[in-house]
Amino acid sequence: MIHVFKDSAELSITAAEIFIRTAREAVNKKGRFTVALTGGSSPAQLYNLLTQHPYKEQVPWNQTYVFWGDERWVPLTDERSNYKMAFNTLLDKVPVPSSHIFPMWGEALPEKFAQEYEAQLQKHFDATAPQFDLILLGMGDDGHTASLFPGTVVLNEQEQWVQAYYLEPQAMYRITLTAPFINQAHKIVFLTYGEKKAPALIQVLEGERNPEKYPAQLIQPQQGETIWLVDDAAAKQLLGSF
Repeated sequence: MIHVFKDSAELSITAAEIFIRTAREAVNKKGRFTVALTGGSSPAQLYNLLTQHPYKEQVPWNQTYVFWGDERWVPLTDERSNYKMAFNTLLDKVPVPSSHIFPMWGEALPEKFAQEYEAQLQKHFDATAPQFDLILLGMGDDGHTASLFPGTVVLNEQEQWVQAYYLEPQAMYRITLTAPFINQAHKIVFLTYGEKKAPALIQVLEGERNPEKYPAQLIQPQQGETIWLVDDAAAKQLLGSF
């Protein structure tokens, strides 16, 4: 499902409404809401909205559990950290219990920590049917999402829920939920805006299947729902098909 908005501000309002509705539905159904946050610039306006009236009061924060879809392997105090960005813009300003927050970083080596993070997820979920209520994702100019980058070995992972690997072009380790695990989510929301995203977006949504080049194509849940929230600039090459 694709929704096109005038700008990122309108897009973020709809994202906040989806966040709230999904959270309340999850809590009403099973007593808790489990979300995976995304980093980068895409969610900043959404996170800011969720700290303000009337959105803040509508989220069942005490029943919310926060994980991440991916992370740069840097300390939590590093400016590049997805956790730091989310903490500064959202988590430090809402009453979510600190014991419900699971940063994607630790003292172990990256590959070892990926196993530890997967174990945390297995403990949190019923391991036979693990399902996030909501996963927020962005999409890079190159068509990557989470830390699923073009041409990387993680794109072929089928068994693990979480994987860490060294990303040569960035000269750093990345840790990420894998595509099969993401695809088990109840709801996946892409936040995509800006003219630079337009060439990749049309390839991901309307081009030939080539997930090695456009990894966002891997996100195709069998039973869950995928929602693309895009602005006019990102969607400009798609508009003829609407």
